[in-house]
Amino acid sequence: MYIMGINSVYHESSACLMKDGVVIAAVEEERFNRKKHGKELRLDNPHELPLQSISYCLKEAGITLQNVDHIGYSINPARRLDTYKIKDYVDIDNWGSEGGETEFYLNTLKVEELIKEMGFCGEFHFIDHHICHGASAFFASPYEEAAVVVIDGIGETATTLVGYGKRSDHQIVRLDENLYPASLGFLWEKLCMFLGFSEYDACKVMGLSSYVAVDPLVLSQLRSCVAIGKHGKFTTDPEILRYRQDDFTGLEKLFGIPRRQAEEPVTDIHTKIAAALQAVTEEILVSMVNHAYDLTGSTNLCMAGGVALNCVANGIAFHQSGFQNLYIQPAANDAGTAMGAAYTLWNIHLANYQPPQVTTAYLGPQFTDEAIEATLVEYGLTFEKITNIEERVAQLLADQNIVGWFQGRMEFGPRALGNRSLLADPRVLGNKERMNRAVKKREDFRPFAPSVLDEDAEQFFIIPKKSDVSDYMLITYKVKSNVMDKIPAVVHVDGTSRIQTVKKSTNPRYYSLIEHFKGITGVPMLLNTSFNDNEPIVCNPEGAIRTFLNANIDYLAIGDYLIKNISLHQGGA
Repeated sequence: MYIMGINSVYHESSACLMKDGVVIAAVEEERFNRKKHGKELRLDNPHELPLQSISYCLKEAGITLQNVDHIGYSINPARRLDTYKIKDYVDIDNWGSEGGETEFYLNTLKVEELIKEMGFCGEFHFIDHHICHGASAFFASPYEEAAVVVIDGIGETATTLVGYGKRSDHQIVRLDENLYPASLGFLWEKLCMFLGFSEYDACKVMGLSSYVAVDPLVLSQLRSCVAIGKHGKFTTDPEILRYRQDDFTGLEKLFGIPRRQAEEPVTDIHTKIAAALQAVTEEILVSMVNHAYDLTGSTNLCMAGGVALNCVANGIAFHQSGFQNLYIQPAANDAGTAMGAAYTLWNIHLANYQPPQVTTAYLGPQFTDEAIEATLVEYGLTFEKITNIEERVAQLLADQNIVGWFQGRMEFGPRALGNRSLLADPRVLGNKERMNRAVKKREDFRPFAPSVLDEDAEQFFIIPKKSDVSDYMLITYKVKSNVMDKIPAVVHVDGTSRIQTVKKSTNPRYYSLIEHFKGITGVPMLLNTSFNDNEPIVCNPEGAIRTFLNANIDYLAIGDYLIKNISLHQGGA
């Protein structure tokens, strides 16, 4: 039986294909169309399907839509329509208004018709957004039962979910919710824009937040529009925040500063606002996670939603709870709801029992040596085919080269996990500045993650409770003080690192590369960041080559082929 999940109602458009309960392909549309987040978020386009993602999934299975038995779409349009009844500040015929939400509802209903026009003749299902989020975490986890916490901008009318999943019962029971306009996800989007970034730049604000201690005055200012109650409950003030309007006057009055423009410098007050936002987030998440523990009595926790990408808050909430185990699926954002829709149909709607199994992150396209070589020839590049490319690249990294590393199947989710990565030596602090300025062309305050051999992680990091989420860069740990000077390029200003633990069983080639680097340097880790330059992560050989040629990357290791950037290296090995 083939089941497909699709997400494109808001952003992070994606598709996932499952065969007999096992995910065989999952990918985000942005990797193909090169538009960040897949598409714009508009009232008139919730039916704009991720056609290239759907096509890839079908091709991977060698089938057509006619072979697919069920398709799930990660929204419940009827429940979403109720948002216009919520008291909020809205513009006429825009988000939240009766006219705008009706337009969105009618456009969403077009999805089923469009899918059938493409040849689908099975059963189509609209599925609650937060159930899709929860299913993407719980049914992809190694647990028979678990508490489930979802926290994002909005699903239909709710902005959080606390639930309980049990495989043998074929369900995720909804235990508690926060309703819009109490939205932590939208609070982050609004403050990101107030601080001069885009609404999608939560990672920048999270990184910035670590540069100062929390200022009591700024925190109290923010707390005046974010009231935190007990048991994970909170409210946000719609009069000040006006989520659905391009209006920042309430925030400007609250903090006593104008909205920062993108070209303006980041000052101390901007950093303090970021720190206050992070502190409020941690307080809410700790409360919600502890509430989930009290409600369920489980020792296992599964988390999803865009806010679950906040690796700092994840660690604090987990370590301050009674939970012993934590799982967060690598595409915790809306992209993961495509996977969650497929899991919901298989495990809940069809009541199939599926034993626990951790879903891999490596679910995207891969390319043969023949396809790679043909592309290299097309670009007129001089290349060398190497039998043990891991050993050669490890030496290049130890010699202070930045290497584009393109291998195997592309990762699902926003993190590059060793198959579409830019790599450098973590022992040299200057590599952080070079990667930020010369290669990624981004702000100096942005940290980089270390990819560390799983069995060596506790030599460098303080890990109170070990969790598989570190495989996906979804938790931070304190760096041990006696080794900080050995890996300065991957230690953030607050003494933490958002680590990726690398296991031989899940990524043998990347593991081998780090193992060779350890043999040369004694350090079992690499600086790892996504293979891109202000665009979506590269997907195919052509994209990797273009980025390699346009950025200041010394070498490209693509499959078994090694290419030197001639413009950076005139002569030499």
